[in-house]
Amino acid sequence: MINHDTIERKVGLLGVLVAITVSIGGLAEIIPLMMDPQATEAAPGVEPYSALELEGRDIYIREGCYLCHSQMIRPFRAETERYGPYSLAGETVYDHPFQFGSKRTGPDLARVGGRYTDEWHRIHLLNPRDLVPESNMPGFPWLDETEVDAGRTPGKMRALQIVGVPYTEEEIDAASDAVEGATEMEALIAYLQGLGTAVTRR
Repeated sequence: MINHDTIERKVGLLGVLVAITVSIGGLAEIIPLMMDPQATEAAPGVEPYSALELEGRDIYIREGCYLCHSQMIRPFRAETERYGPYSLAGETVYDHPFQFGSKRTGPDLARVGGRYTDEWHRIHLLNPRDLVPESNMPGFPWLDETEVDAGRTPGKMRALQIVGVPYTEEEIDAASDAVEGATEMEALIAYLQGLGTAVTRR
């Protein structure tokens, strides 16, 4: 029998026991979620991103938007009154990786889809202070001048298909044409306009 004094004096042993304890606790929380259909299956109305939305999501990640904007409304009254219905695990089953985040320099964007017009988003992304004078968000004018690389879109969709996103071969084959000539600004706006709409429309 190992006594308390022995564990405290042997750092290696303490580290191993801590790792075992944390692993058991983690597995006790993770495994039930892996078996829960609400966490592993798409929520009603949730569809994989269109080719343009997918490109917009990649731009959102590339530009670091998730560093200031979370996409997870917690089930508290203050949050649901401000942002809308709380986030469901089934909304993010097609996100690899998901964009929950915890930093809120800017507002949560989980339900931003449809709240503003495309033109509002375009002006806001070009220079946020034109619409929100107190904003400290940087502008992203280059997005309006750069076209999406249409040749890469099918490969992205095929990679997501491997990890379980149900893209059809027809959707993948049509992906390049769907984004051809679109600017990165248009793609990002398409992504933002889709956020949370499946849940808020129900």
